[in-house]
Amino acid sequence: MNPQGLEVFLSAVRTGSLSEAAKHLRLTPMSATRRLAALEEELGVRLLHRTSRSLALTPEGEVFMPFATAIIDTQEAARATLNPTRGGATGLLRVTAPVTLGRKRIMPIIEELLDENPGLMIELDLNDAIVDIVASGVDLAIRIAPLKDSGLIARRIVSNPKLIYAAPAYIEKHGTPRTIEDLEHHECLTFSNFTHWQFLVDGKERSVRVKSRFSSSSVDGFLSACVSGLGLAQLSAWDVKDEVENGSLVPIPIEGASPRDLAIWAVFPSRRQVLPKLRVFLDKFHKSLV
Repeated sequence: MNPQGLEVFLSAVRTGSLSEAAKHLRLTPMSATRRLAALEEELGVRLLHRTSRSLALTPEGEVFMPFATAIIDTQEAARATLNPTRGGATGLLRVTAPVTLGRKRIMPIIEELLDENPGLMIELDLNDAIVDIVASGVDLAIRIAPLKDSGLIARRIVSNPKLIYAAPAYIEKHGTPRTIEDLEHHECLTFSNFTHWQFLVDGKERSVRVKSRFSSSSVDGFLSACVSGLGLAQLSAWDVKDEVENGSLVPIPIEGASPRDLAIWAVFPSRRQVLPKLRVFLDKFHKSLV
């Protein structure tokens, strides 16, 4: 099976069009179309429904996509095994990560990763939703959440300690909470549709109802609101490092309780090999967090 046709197929699915796939692979649109047609002829099925305006996977294409991805990844792993020092990591690395984590801790390492690995390309999806990484062909998901049992492979990258933070202006106006019970009298900024904060008290989880007149679908939203003095927020230490250093936020310890620690995880599709492009990214990312 010709890998060039597989690359056109996978790139077309990811970009949403054959013309974008051709541009990404540095091919002419005619060449990309011919490679895809040759792959479909070899397989004896149509992989994509395509018109002048849209492109979508056929049922056969949906079934074939994880196999195509695995074939390309296996070839990359074989090349890396035979030439472990040749040009560093290569190929396209598709990563999805939460918006704030991506902005603050992933984007700053991208330039160095690409400089050190001339054959590497990175496609970063900043998204607070839980992306189906198998269906979307993503190589790596960075997640900060309780992980449900699934067929995916998860690796704990680093602990993610949280504290409650507030702007000095908020403390001056509303005072400092000392206990969990005090939170009832404060604005507690959080995600939209979240009504509780999770704490560990004497080694056991405790859910505490909180309220606020402002919430956000993104950490960026209530982090900015916290800096503006609109309320308290539960935030990760890496998330507010700059704000704590410049004095725009201060930590608020709560007596006898600590916010629940949700570790940062790397989640992979169910594949055996960890490719060099994954290893170099995770090494650099881990260093950015510690």
